[in-house]
Amino acid sequence: MAIYDYTVKNRAGDDVPMANFKGKVLLIVNTATGCGFTPQYKGLEELWQKYHERGLEILDFPCDQFGHQAPGDDDEIHEFCQMRYKTSFDNFKKIEVNGEN
Repeated sequence: MAIYDYTVKNRAGDDVPMANFKGKVLLIVNTATGCGFTPQYKGLEELWQKYHERGLEILDFPCDQFGHQAPGDDDEIHEFCQMRYKTSFDNFKKIEVNGEN
């Protein structure tokens, strides 16, 4: 199975086929807004600003499974990223990276 065979959920809960991103350069990240790596959003935004017009897509999937470090719902996480790190790229629906889901 290829990455383009999957479907993910956007922040609103709508299905997004990964096939929509064919031909793009994908940087897929698993993030948390309350951990020591949260400042990575600044660097991610810089990359997105520099290379988005040339085909870069940043696919940000927050996860709250590790020490409750991504509290809040999907919209709260997105607002935090925009306000604190001035992100322009969108966040996808929160995911689980461990377990059956």
